[in-house]
Order: sequence, then structure tokens, then C-alpha cells
Amino acid sequence: MKWTDTHCHILDDKMTLSADDSLSAARLADVNRFIVIGTDAQSSIGAIELASKHPDVWATVGLHPHDATLGTNTVAHLLPSARVVAVGECGLDYYYEHSPRTTQRQVFAEHIALAKQHDLTLVIHTRDAWDDTFDVLDTEGLPQRTVLHCFTGGPDEARKCLDRGAFLSFSGIVTFKNSADNQAAARICPPDRLLIETDSPYLAPAPQRGRPNQPAFVGFVGTAIADLRGQHPSIIAESTSAAAVLAFPGIGS
Repeated sequence: MKWTDTHCHILDDKMTLSADDSLSAARLADVNRFIVIGTDAQSSIGAIELASKHPDVWATVGLHPHDATLGTNTVAHLLPSARVVAVGECGLDYYYEHSPRTTQRQVFAEHIALAKQHDLTLVIHTRDAWDDTFDVLDTEGLPQRTVLHCFTGGPDEARKCLDRGAFLSFSGIVTFKNSADNQAAARICPPDRLLIETDSPYLAPAPQRGRPNQPAFVGFVGTAIADLRGQHPSIIAESTSAAAVLAFPGIGS
């Protein structure tokens, strides 16, 4: 039984383990693929460098909506790069609004264009911004492959994403007792569109809540979804790993 963590920030300074130690611990927990996420130029470069050293690690290049004012040009020059399988994370965050909404929308649209230009998967962050997220996607047109990272919605939002051809990536939120809507979305998501992630070091799943998250915990997310769907964890490990290859073809090589 092997798991794939499709979204982790193991170079983040909130991690309690080094990147190499995080990977080692996760491998012992049967995790055999990792996508390390870029949120600005520094983290994107770090993800690329880490992926170049580990055959089971891949990178993304992107600018988080918090930093949209920095401009897409600060990361676009890193594309294309070996071991990079996606553009993002990018998108809209209206909860904190560290960047103006108009700037976030513009930079999000520019990331969509980059994903299309380089035939890379698009990794989306959206918080308190569903309507505008769908508006930008519908205006710009989705790339061939799009992932809603750390999917926080319920069945309604899930169907809108799925109708547009997107993948849904579930995090530790699906293990929380007060996440009935998110759990309902995990039940209805087709297996070939369902991904799992840790978003390390954030959102540690039950029973690890209160601790910094790490890729070794991704199996808790998958097992919780297996319980919700009435399946054995090995089935979810297999299906989510297969879906990860569909979402990020580069990790299958």
C-alpha cells in the first residue's frame, strides 16, 4: 500500500523536521511520491533543487495569492524546469486579502496562461472566493489538468469543479469532526478525480491534530476517506495514487 502526497511545503520554516528527514519518515510510512509546492520565487527554486536530489520528489512553480503583488514575472522565468510538474499554487484568497482582489485575479489569470503555455497542471488555492474562482476559470478557460488543492467545499462546490474537469485534493480537513460538508464531497468525488495531500506543515489530520503536519501523515487522510466511502485503505491508496499520475503525468515516469 503506497500513498502519494500531492501537496506539501516541507521547506517551510514551520516544519519541525528537515526536508530530508521529512521524506525519510514518510517513506517509512509508505509514501512514495511527493509534490513540493512553490509559493514564490524562493520556495519554487527550493522545491526544484530538492526534487533534483530525490527521484520520488517533484516540484511546482507559482505565486501564492498572498504575494500576488510581487508579480507573475518573479516566478515565470523558472519555467520550464526539469522536475516541475505544475504551475501554482495560485488563485484567490479573500479571507486574508494580503493582495488586492483585482491583483489576485490578474495574477491568477496569468498563471492559467503559463500552465497552458507549458502544458503543466494548474494547482489552485481558493479561500472564501468560490464565485470569483469559477469566474476567472470560465473566462480564461481551464488548462488540460487543474487541481483544487486543499479542497474545502461541500458537494455543491465539488460538482462545479468536477463539471469543469478538475481534480479535488483533500487534506486533513476531511478528518475533522465539524467537516460534514467536506466529507460529503469526498464521498461523491469519482475515484479518478480524487487526490490526497497533507499541505504540510499545516492542517495535520486527526489523530495528529495540534502537531505540525508532515507527509508521513497523508495516510491518515486517505484512511479517513476510505472509511467515509466504505472501502479498504488500500483501495484509496491505489486509486488516489493512480489519479495523481493522471493529474500530474510527470510523476508517473
